Amino acid sequence: MSKFKILHVLFFALAIGFLFLSHYYFAEYTQSIVNNIAIFIILAISYNLINGVTGQFSLEPNGFVAVGAYVAALLLLNADSKLYQFDAEEPSGIILALHTTNFILTMIISGVCATILALILAMPVFRVRGDYLAIVTLGFGFIIQLLAVNFPAYTNGSLGLNEVMKVAENGDTSRYTNIFYSGGVAIIAVIVILNLIYSKFGRAMKAVRDDEDAALAMGVNTFKIKTMAFSVSAFFEGVGGALLVGLLGSVSPDQFTFFFTFQLLIIIVLGGLGSTTGAILGTILVMGGSEWLRFLDEPMNLLGYQTEAYPGLRMVVFSVILIFVMLFARRGIMGQMELTDILNKFKKASK
Repeated sequence: MSKFKILHVLFFALAIGFLFLSHYYFAEYTQSIVNNIAIFIILAISYNLINGVTGQFSLEPNGFVAVGAYVAALLLLNADSKLYQFDAEEPSGIILALHTTNFILTMIISGVCATILALILAMPVFRVRGDYLAIVTLGFGFIIQLLAVNFPAYTNGSLGLNEVMKVAENGDTSRYTNIFYSGGVAIIAVIVILNLIYSKFGRAMKAVRDDEDAALAMGVNTFKIKTMAFSVSAFFEGVGGALLVGLLGSVSPDQFTFFFTFQLLIIIVLGGLGSTTGAILGTILVMGGSEWLRFLDEPMNLLGYQTEAYPGLRMVVFSVILIFVMLFARRGIMGQMELTDILNKFKKASK
């Protein structure tokens, strides 16, 4: 086994060890933050696959995450819960028939539904490039949100779906998503996407990103490559949507506005477009940083002077930090490099 493969195994072993420590030693609030970071790592690295690695300016994540979230909620809620919650209109018979308590199966079905939708969309979406592609995919996100509002027999409309909880035999409720599900799927997603990037398909994706016309002239089936990246990205975004519902216990159209996509775009640009390592670091900084700076919203004692509470101050400070980071790292923290690339540079420099 090569030195770098050993390092990969070591990093994944540390990640698994961190999951166990988080579950048994972290407070509930800290666990919820770690869960949220893990889910957004899944979403960020999958979004980076189509936007950074393949170079397609897509603005669709909120749509696929919404599809995964609604599919998961409709599967996990039993018929009685649906009849109780659907106020605007009686639920469809198909919706009432859908039910499972197997969360792993739910995640897979959510991902598959998002993938099928991606395959259907690929034909019209990839007829255009660049800014036009961004507009088309942006419209898709709006359409999904509007469908969720205007088909109350299937989604309960603007009221959304609530109380998506696991009920024990004694009546106690708990979240479906725990640190092992979110962290475990995040590790699997990283392994799958890194293996895809370093395969011949990954090299073709980078060729499409660098010069699509040249790649086409060299015999690369650009439509197939873009569709593959789009579908894999959609699958993990659908799974991420299921995990998000399992964590929050509810889903509504307001959760999946364009701001959701914009947040993921900030993460992958900050980390470095095309870098999976950068997407992970960007997620930790953006999702973790917004929580770690929460104390700025509260009254503080600064050198004996008691300040008032300034709600939203943490976001102002966080935005300023982001601006400075981007000023000094124009291509993001990692650029297009992975952790192994940095280790290779150190190896060469040490010779």
